[in-house]
Amino acid sequence: MKFNEAKKIMDEKLGEWKIMALASCADNYPMVRNVSCLFYNDRIYFKTDKNFRKTQQLYANPRVAMCWNGVQVEGVATVKGLVVDEEGRTFETLYKKYLWQSYNAYSHVDTEILIEVEPKFVEVWDEDENRKAFQLFIDFDAQSVERRQYDE
Repeated sequence: MKFNEAKKIMDEKLGEWKIMALASCADNYPMVRNVSCLFYNDRIYFKTDKNFRKTQQLYANPRVAMCWNGVQVEGVATVKGLVVDEEGRTFETLYKKYLWQSYNAYSHVDTEILIEVEPKFVEVWDEDENRKAFQLFIDFDAQSVERRQYDE
């Protein structure tokens, strides 16, 4: 399987947005919490308050893992600044479209920052047309894919 085929499977599973579990760790202290994510420009975006513990962890250690329904993403998080300062305001537009309640409640707070996660390695669990399980291991830096089929 080629890199772009595997990435397409990942993109189809994730869609436009999902609530994903975000794992971060700093000073040997791991944390997991849910974040509302949007997917565009081959990245994962979410917003958070610049004063939250998770934000402090991301500053200390930008390596993160994210998970939703058989898709696990390992990547690097970058604080992009205030949500309202994003060029083109893509995040704000999509967030308003898909996550209206959260948009209304929090998007206008001046402490809301945008986080961009660049995927580095993704593991996808799926089934083929015969309901046989398989895993895809997608390496974004090498643009390579390994597929493991399970015939049990």
